[in-house]
Amino acid sequence: MPQALGTVVTDRAYDTNAVVAAVAACEATPVIPFRTLCKLPRHHAPQPVRRPQHRNKAERFFGHLKEARGFTTRYEKTASSFLALAHLLAALDWMR
Repeated sequence: MPQALGTVVTDRAYDTNAVVAAVAACEATPVIPFRTLCKLPRHHAPQPVRRPQHRNKAERFFGHLKEARGFTTRYEKTASSFLALAHLLAALDWMR
């Protein structure tokens, strides 16, 4: 990444060691809730109050994106066309 990230907010699906290591390599703080079947949860400092609110916004945003059938099933064959669809859906969600 060209610039350092402050915090990476995701949902439970991204609670893997590989994702946490990639976020740590970018010198960012992961805000990822633990999976319910996690045997050894990560130990970290308590999170500020506002971060779960941002996580909720991110989860609702991806929920809106998944309403589009083409985005959910990923009909686009190239990464650039899929990214263009993601940008289009994000703009439509922002205008909503």
